[in-house]
Amino acid sequence: MTDIIAHPGGHRRLSLLAMGRGLFARVPCDCPLCGARVRGARLCEGCEADVAGDPSVPRCPCCALRLGLAAPHCVACLGPPRAYTRTIAAFDYEPPADTLISQLKTQLRLSAAPVLARLLAQAVRRQEATPPGMLLIPVPSSRASLRRRGMNPAAEIARGLAAQLALPLTCTALRRRRDTPRQTALGRRARLSGAAGVFHCARDLSGRHVGLVDDVMTTGSTAQAAAKALRAAGAASVTVLVAARTPQVA
Repeated sequence: MTDIIAHPGGHRRLSLLAMGRGLFARVPCDCPLCGARVRGARLCEGCEADVAGDPSVPRCPCCALRLGLAAPHCVACLGPPRAYTRTIAAFDYEPPADTLISQLKTQLRLSAAPVLARLLAQAVRRQEATPPGMLLIPVPSSRASLRRRGMNPAAEIARGLAAQLALPLTCTALRRRRDTPRQTALGRRARLSGAAGVFHCARDLSGRHVGLVDDVMTTGSTAQAAAKALRAAGAASVTVLVAARTPQVA
């Protein structure tokens, strides 16, 4: 899919996507978690309540980590300022919600992407966190991941999110300078050091508010490196929008 940008043609593209979403919302489907009959790309009411959890649970406003104590920020965000200003997560990366991520990334079920996008859009609306014209930019996959999966999970979620929120999207602005080892094989310190300088932005973002879209945030190292590249390209602010937030890192 080509980029959706903020010009009249881009708005027409968004209108077509909205129409398609409206039609799909009336098509009978199965809930991807329990198999109950639902309409469109969504969870049944029971599974959606289980996945979303309690929205009143306190989270760090910067990285969206679930806070166990009555603290304004998590310990990690008390250090030097991040390149991104805030993070919004649809749910925590734990059962049963982690199944949705696995369906997209491991089982390669593209039908999971609009489900994740819808959950993330709901979280964004609850927090009223989209400045007018916010530009959505997905975190690019490594070449190895693209060869393995044939798609970028973050981009698939971002496309659905753009349609849900009627926001412009570009999937080509943020690029990787090099590939990095798979994050699941690395500890926190290695992730933080390994992600530094990985991304660059090939587009002038002067004055733009950017929504950086990804599937899962664990340490925040990828988001920090990507946000740095976006800010270097002139972005006025970067808000990280992730489907899932890992509750804690060893």
